[in-house]
Amino acid sequence: MLRVRNIEAGYGKVKVLRRVSLHVSPGEIVTIIGANGAGKTTLLKSIAGLLRTWSGEIRFRDKDITNGAPESIVALGCVLVPEGRQVFSTMTVRENLELGATVRYKREPKEAIQDDLNRVFELFPRLKERQGQLAGTLSGGEQQMLAIGRALMSGAELIMMDEPSMGLAPVIVKEIFRIISELRKQGKTILLVEQNAKAALSISDRGYVIETGRIVLQEPAEALLENRDVQRAYLGRDLDAEVEI
Repeated sequence: MLRVRNIEAGYGKVKVLRRVSLHVSPGEIVTIIGANGAGKTTLLKSIAGLLRTWSGEIRFRDKDITNGAPESIVALGCVLVPEGRQVFSTMTVRENLELGATVRYKREPKEAIQDDLNRVFELFPRLKERQGQLAGTLSGGEQQMLAIGRALMSGAELIMMDEPSMGLAPVIVKEIFRIISELRKQGKTILLVEQNAKAALSISDRGYVIETGRIVLQEPAEALLENRDVQRAYLGRDLDAEVEI
């Protein structure tokens, strides 16, 4: 579904991504883990068309989307749930969700969009209860649900999520990961960047480790969870230390 080949990108003269390659197959949950500043967000922005790449190729459903317009990439079926939610705080919950369907209004009947809105409300009952409320007055967890719901309203098949659990209470984090798993059951494909690497890998099929702008490891999620170097660096575990204790 998604194939990234040898892309390089950065900001100004600072190179962040260095010949990064990865792929995501239909129906997968794929997680990218790495330290702060490793290039995870830059990678997602490059795929979404929010940051121009310097070289390399990005293909989605066998179409070249390298440096494509963000709205065109969304229309093809690839959407980003950005870090920090970035909901429109002075608009209502319903207005935020309807805005997510902007690329569909000219090509699809309103009934299809309404059906998807109903499905979002089924997935997030709290949003239905608060649909007339200003988005800026929602809790952090509710805003994250709204950001995911807004992405779903685009009708995209590939949902990219950048740190969806950031700053949320543990009980809400658990709910967010349950929802991500449910989306896969509904036929969505997920590319996930997540600081909670253990939780993300536990629901993923595969994972990539990125360090200083380079992919240094690619393995099935289970193998990454059992990898001692990954445990020490990203999962908060040191098996050798545990044995000594």
